[in-house]
Formats: sequence, structure tokens, C-alpha cells
Amino acid sequence: MNDDVVLAVHDLHKTYIMGDEKIEVLKGVDMEVRRGEILSVVGPSGVGKSTLLHIMGTLDRPTKGRVLIDGVDVFELSEKDRARFRNRAVGFVFQFHHLLPEFTALENVMLPRIIAGDEPERAKEVAEFLLRRVGLWERRNHRPGELSGGEQQRVAVARALANGPKVVLADEPSGNLDPGHGEALYGLLRELSGSLGQTFVVATHNPQLAAKADRVVRLSDGKAIPVSAQNLLYL
Repeated sequence: MNDDVVLAVHDLHKTYIMGDEKIEVLKGVDMEVRRGEILSVVGPSGVGKSTLLHIMGTLDRPTKGRVLIDGVDVFELSEKDRARFRNRAVGFVFQFHHLLPEFTALENVMLPRIIAGDEPERAKEVAEFLLRRVGLWERRNHRPGELSGGEQQRVAVARALANGPKVVLADEPSGNLDPGHGEALYGLLRELSGSLGQTFVVATHNPQLAAKADRVVRLSDGKAIPVSAQNLLYL
């Protein structure tokens, strides 16, 4: 795999069995994501965007195909090693932030490093740095219920970055936000991509937001098709 490629999927298939019926969601997806870029995956609801991201993040297994993250063939790992690798190499941001309500913003961002076995002081140091980067230093001691929707997603982004992942997978991260906060969130991802060299794969059904990425692919009939910025207007 090219050293510049941090994530690659080869001939990825996913089939679900529903009684006597087979539902083919992914039918041979091939895709590469380069270090430091933002790749948008577009398509209407139900086309398989979440399925693709879940497989790329090793939360689900493909029926067939390979996923390589930083050169590691993740489905060749044991389940235990794959979970350990996922915690270190992949960050996740979902439509609903999934922050723990009883913990502060700072504590939520510290958690991935604590789970990974980091010392609390080091986890706190990293969390404080990230909350500054996402513009929430002054809100670090607030719990999720005391934050706006946009602020909660910024905490979720900081949490996704806590372990210095190779790639962050964001599944409709602006889907629960109003247009203004959605624009702001994509601006944040762009800034972090540029300043930290962070790689993002963002699934969205919003062509205007997708156009802010470095590259766009469209899921159609189970395949990933490159899309130009001009053609996004017609999706």
C-alpha cells in the first residue's frame, strides 16, 4: 500500500440475510483515503453509508473484502487485537454525540485515553489541548446537558481525536444540527485536517457540506463512484 494511503478498502461486500431474502448492500467497494485529507461519502439514506463506515472502523465485518488501516489488514487480526487496534487507530463521530451525561466535557474527552491505559494526568493534558483546539476550553467543566448541540458535537470531535487516530470516521455528524452549526462543524474538520494533518471520512446526504471535502465518492448500487464538485449539485 502506498505510504500516503492511510485507509484502503478492496472489493468490499456486505450481504444481510433476512429470512429467505439476501440483501446486498455493498457490492465490491474499492476506495483509498490519503493522509490528511477529508473524503466525503454521499448518497441517500439507506444506500449503505453507515454500513461502509462501520466496516471501515471494524465495528462490523464484511461478507467479503479487505480493510487496511495504515497497512494493517484489520480483519486478519484476532478479535481482541482488533479491538485494541480500533481504540488506538480509529476515531468515531456519530450523528448523535453519545457523550456520557454524568461526565464533564473534559472527562468525556479523557475517557478514550483512560480506557487505553494512559495515566490520568496525561489523559487530562491531551483532553485540555483538544478542547482548546475545538474552541471549548471555557466549557470544559460543563456536562453535555449544559452544552448546545453544536458544542456537544465539538466535544465528540475532540473525543474522537483523543488517541491520535490514523483516521476519524464521521457518520452524518451534522445530521442533528441546524445549518449554521453544521457549517461550523465542517469548518472545524477542515481546520483540524489542515493544522493536525488529521484524516477524515465523512458520510453525509448533504451535497453542500460534502463539497467542502477534498474528494467525494457516491455510493450507488453498492459501489463507490468518484464525484466532481460540479456534479454534486445534481445529486
